[in-house]
Amino acid sequence: MDDVDVRRAVERYHGGDPTVGIDSRHAFSFGPHYDPDNLRFGAMIACNEEHLPPGAGFDEHPHSHMEIVTWVVEGELTHRDSTGHETRVCPGDVQRLSSADGVRHVERNDTDRPLTFIQTWLAPLNPGGPPSYEIVHGIADSTPYAVPEAAAMLHVRRLGAGERTAVPDGPYVYVHVVRGEVQLEGEELGPGDAARITDAKDIEAMGITQVELLVWEMAAG
Repeated sequence: MDDVDVRRAVERYHGGDPTVGIDSRHAFSFGPHYDPDNLRFGAMIACNEEHLPPGAGFDEHPHSHMEIVTWVVEGELTHRDSTGHETRVCPGDVQRLSSADGVRHVERNDTDRPLTFIQTWLAPLNPGGPPSYEIVHGIADSTPYAVPEAAAMLHVRRLGAGERTAVPDGPYVYVHVVRGEVQLEGEELGPGDAARITDAKDIEAMGITQVELLVWEMAAG
């Protein structure tokens, strides 16, 4: 039987750098906000909502042993990493950085518009190896994005008011509301809210308004 754990946007841990206007909202235990009961869900170890004003960014910093998947909500993200990639990530694009044995990268808002992006960190099944990078432009609702290194699949779902979509069955399913309002298992969820579903089966989501969802289907725990 499925178990649905709703986490509200207001419950997220706040971080970032207020001196430059960066507002980070963490769904899981992070940095000074240590919570031993909220370390991960399935393969997911972080789901961060980042708000960057024009000209702000995260200076070069390291990552290792994680799959980093980024979804831009609004604006444009500039990405540079130590393996030589330099890209612009726009709404509708999926960016994945496999940090593997170690990689350094820079994330910036080099435009004159606000930037918001959702970044998910997944624990790989087999840590290590060389880092890799991929960007897929304009992902469609009908095309899930696979992260086999973490036994995970990302589904992007866009619904109108009254439209329904099936939530994937699986041991671990994470539903994040990017925008709009949705009804899920008797609960109404709004922007930034999320549902952590264990042993998901025969669940539907219905748009209350126009809504965009990121739905993670994960096998690993």
